[in-house]
Amino acid sequence: MDLYAMTRTAHEIVAPGKGILAADESTPTMAKRLASIDLESTEGRRRAYREILFTAPGIGELVSGVILYDETIRQRASDGTPFPEVLRSQGVIPGIKVDAGSRPLAGFPDEVVTEGLDGLRARLEEYVGLGARFAKWRAVIRIGADRPTTTCIESNAHALARYAALAQEAGLVPIVEPEVLMDGDHDLDRCTAVTVTTLRAVYAQLAAHRVVLEATLLKPNMVLPGKDSPAQVGDAEIAEATVQVMRETVPAAVPGIVFLSGGQSDEQATTRLDAINRTGPQPWQLTFSYGRALQASVLRAWAGQESHRGAAQAALLHRARMNSAARQGRWTADLERTG
Repeated sequence: MDLYAMTRTAHEIVAPGKGILAADESTPTMAKRLASIDLESTEGRRRAYREILFTAPGIGELVSGVILYDETIRQRASDGTPFPEVLRSQGVIPGIKVDAGSRPLAGFPDEVVTEGLDGLRARLEEYVGLGARFAKWRAVIRIGADRPTTTCIESNAHALARYAALAQEAGLVPIVEPEVLMDGDHDLDRCTAVTVTTLRAVYAQLAAHRVVLEATLLKPNMVLPGKDSPAQVGDAEIAEATVQVMRETVPAAVPGIVFLSGGQSDEQATTRLDAINRTGPQPWQLTFSYGRALQASVLRAWAGQESHRGAAQAALLHRARMNSAARQGRWTADLERTG
């Protein structure tokens, strides 16, 4: 375990003006993404699409790291270069999703726990050999009647901490992702309370497992009302609630918070990140780790046509520029139209 190297990597990932491209969709999820543009999901098509993302000219000026899926970290560009090397040549740090997805939590209907700890030590060592420098594990917390339970929160927090300890043992920076879903009709206050409880449990478990926080990053949800809530609020109120929750729960030792987009639209994810960064200096860097909010326009522009490669890359770079500006509290509607 080289704590100095891991801490340096964590700070590089949250470098000013940059954020993370989450390209770690599982094969079934990628099939859904491709189906949305009427394409069948094949290994070759997934590889071709991700090559477009990773070879976008100048992407390293806006994106510091890319989270890869197991299939993707083993794939090569059309010229034979392994994808991790393609990313490094762009000045982008390769990372890897290592959880095995969520499964029903026995005895707790409608709640889930993330699996993937079995054999994780060996898999992490392999990923280091393939070029990864950071890892990610996602836990899913659902709000509903009598949910989440304490058991659900504690089970997921424990798994996140065990993963993080193993990642650091292997020399990888762990991104810890406890996502409180925006599904439901709950209001902002309910999301606030659940997110606070979840993050407190996560950091208690990280401490119990001796995880070095200076060599970690947090990937949380923004604090939002449920998407079916009648009580929708503005970006400034979301930003205020989100920052307050982070200040109550996240130790200042953590170098950065990389927000997930969690089902928000492209522009919502950008404007709310901008509002968060306009709240003033915080103890951590506040940036993005977006998947769909960076890629939706790219997929539409590409549409499976090699001749659309330039348009697809332009769409990616535009969204990355918008989020780079938002990460600095400098996004404007005029920039969205002209940038």
